[in-house]
Amino acid sequence: MRKLLNTLHVMSQGAYLHRDGETVAVKIEQQLKLRVPVHTLEGLVCWGQVLCSPPVLSLCCEKGVGISFLTEQGRFLARVQGPVSGNVLVRRQQYRLCDGGEAALPTVRMIVTAKITNSRLVLLRAARESSDPTTEELLRAAARRLQWIGLDAARAESLDIARGHEGLAGQEYFSVFDYMIGREDEAFRFSGRSRRPPLDRPNALLSFVYALLRHDIESALESVGLDPAVGFLHTDRPGRPSLALDMMEELRAPLADRLVLTMINRRQVQASDFTVQDGGATLLEDDARKQIVAAWQLRKQEEIEHPFLKERVPIGLIPYTQALLLSRYVRGGLDAYPAFLWR
Repeated sequence: MRKLLNTLHVMSQGAYLHRDGETVAVKIEQQLKLRVPVHTLEGLVCWGQVLCSPPVLSLCCEKGVGISFLTEQGRFLARVQGPVSGNVLVRRQQYRLCDGGEAALPTVRMIVTAKITNSRLVLLRAARESSDPTTEELLRAAARRLQWIGLDAARAESLDIARGHEGLAGQEYFSVFDYMIGREDEAFRFSGRSRRPPLDRPNALLSFVYALLRHDIESALESVGLDPAVGFLHTDRPGRPSLALDMMEELRAPLADRLVLTMINRRQVQASDFTVQDGGATLLEDDARKQIVAAWQLRKQEEIEHPFLKERVPIGLIPYTQALLLSRYVRGGLDAYPAFLWR
């Protein structure tokens, strides 16, 4: 199994990254703040006004370190990746599978069913942790509805039907998301999923953590030779990483949503960590973003037993593990793609 390497997030505005031998050096206002050996890095994420010198771009591409550029608030802008070799046959087969509706259907069923199953477990875990019987029953009722939707999704006879179940399950899940927030603070009420911009604090947190997860998944897909832009569930669209979004569906609830709920319920974020602009757009402050990135990195170090491999793996390697399994399926080494089922 591959070793979990670090992802360097550079969030200080005006930072300048340059090459210093075999290290990535970070300067802020002409002061050297950090120097990281490139062989310890898996990814580099530049948030907002962060400059990279051509030599550091070259070094990262040469060493297989993917670089993502995001806005200050986490919206994806661009990605730089060095050449990937030995994957043309995998990609050709990926395109064949994704082009034909019938060929893509088994994988779509697996992804949608895993998404619904994992979302249901998040609801049930929140129900167990709730001290309010009414809230507990609401969450359990939603989990039961998700179970039925999941059973239908597993038998979907077409891609459109499977996508319909995926959308329905998302609506059901987010309709009770507010009940999983056990904090009596109006500032953290959740009023439905909103993005671009997020319109409340929980949505701002969700969007931010989803950006972190997306970066990790795109890097993992690239590293195993798959094309992140061509998906099974999500259709092709210029600039959209459809396959990365497919994989996010199965990992979103256990990896991202659980972290957001934990940070809110443990009061690791405060109302003052956000800025609410005219029109309702809610943005994270700099210190809060750094705190969330630190919590995300810590979460990635935790180990769980992978349900398919039956091996203990760090959570940070789950995107890579799933990408590897998907690649094996595309190459014909597995009869079906084993989507990630959280336990």
